[in-house]
Amino acid sequence: MRMTMRTIDMQPLYRATVGFDQIADLMDRVFTNDVSRESYPPYNIEKTADDGWRISVAVAGFTDEELGVEVKEKSLVISAKKAEDGEQKTYLHRGIATRAFERRFHLADHVRVTGAVHENGMLHVDLVREVPEALKPRRIEIAKANDIEAKAIEA
Repeated sequence: MRMTMRTIDMQPLYRATVGFDQIADLMDRVFTNDVSRESYPPYNIEKTADDGWRISVAVAGFTDEELGVEVKEKSLVISAKKAEDGEQKTYLHRGIATRAFERRFHLADHVRVTGAVHENGMLHVDLVREVPEALKPRRIEIAKANDIEAKAIEA
């Protein structure tokens, strides 16, 4: 990996690995993102189990109908848009931001969203990783060379 002032050349990583294209692509996305990106709304990511997580997003001022949670193209997209209010309010101080937002979280392979709950100004989204049996590690028995030769002769 070669680093310059603001970029990282990932080509050596691509040449030295087999089957890790997704990791390299993810690193490309992380390093090319604008570091001055907004941090609204604030959120937490909590580990709830060995293969479970909860994303909690502060969504004070939004109703259930104004919030959206969807999974598309291996990304969790949490969005909100405040409904137009017919009445004009005059604020002396406005500290609760209710501007529209869209926050994306890239999901790893086999991670799925199991549910979302909106309570007390927080939106909680639960995730779990479910690796299929076919992809779990399995032990391969090592046969002796003499056994293979004997089977070949018998055949």
